[in-house]
Amino acid sequence: MNEDLWERDSEVVDMIRELSNVVRDAVRPHLGSATAKGIEGHGASGDATFSIDNIAEREVEEFLSGRGDIAYYTEDRGLVVLGEPEHILVIDPIDGTRPAAAGLESCCVSIAVAGFNPDPEVLTLKDVFLGLVREIKNEATFMALKGSGARIEIEGSKVVPGLSQKTELNDIFWTAGFRGRPAEPLVTVIGELIDLSSVDGGCFDLGSATFSITRVVKGEMDVYVDVGQRMADESEAVRNEFLEVGHGAILNNYPYDLSAAALIAEEAGAVVSDAYGRRLGTYPLIPRGDGGQMSSIVSATPVLHQEVLRQVERGIARLRARYGGR
Repeated sequence: MNEDLWERDSEVVDMIRELSNVVRDAVRPHLGSATAKGIEGHGASGDATFSIDNIAEREVEEFLSGRGDIAYYTEDRGLVVLGEPEHILVIDPIDGTRPAAAGLESCCVSIAVAGFNPDPEVLTLKDVFLGLVREIKNEATFMALKGSGARIEIEGSKVVPGLSQKTELNDIFWTAGFRGRPAEPLVTVIGELIDLSSVDGGCFDLGSATFSITRVVKGEMDVYVDVGQRMADESEAVRNEFLEVGHGAILNNYPYDLSAAALIAEEAGAVVSDAYGRRLGTYPLIPRGDGGQMSSIVSATPVLHQEVLRQVERGIARLRARYGGR
């Protein structure tokens, strides 16, 4: 680990740590409460904004409004530029809103940092140099600095990333997201993998991309699979089902869901790609209009990653046969 890089960027590291603490402390008392579940509108992505989201968003806004020159992008507020910033923060104040509203542990604060550009739309995920994921219910923080590895702190103690070494699919523990994805087409794609691993392993929907990906970093899970955006791209009929389920919006993962966690996973040694097998670095960091959604697969080992991609290709072939292609 290059400690010199951490020292060089210590000011922004300290700032995002403090911001994550502030958001966590504000949200924690509301986890699982009846008031947390109220829907107060829809964010820039088209997803529902729950009352607990607004609590977190207000904390971000208040914290950064007094920090001088800074730019940030959040799910509900969109892009905010204050003064002449050096950095831009891509923040999901609560990744895993529904688990948070239900009082479950799979909810996190996610913050990614890149150098600011006057035209933020030219920024891509490869420009992210710092990422932080902080669990809200538990005392666990994951951080990564590009080129300097990943760090995990659990209840004040440093923990080494512990990726599994599995290479076979039959006994993997893995996660997939169902929120906003039409169930029948999704199971058409990943159903074979669900069946293959359902006895000797297990498939879970944890309700948060960042929480799921950091489970791979800890070694608790072997793979995270999200094929949603590829499905919407492959078939017009399936895309229409996404729009129906999402109440007129495509609700797959966005850069604020993945940018911090993807960097952490890569720096910890995991393999990260989209559902085509391409690296995520070319995807835009700041969504353009109602776009910006992406698929993602995060695997503990390269061999396992290739096996999952083969299963995805088989599933996409079934999808095309059933729903037609573009």
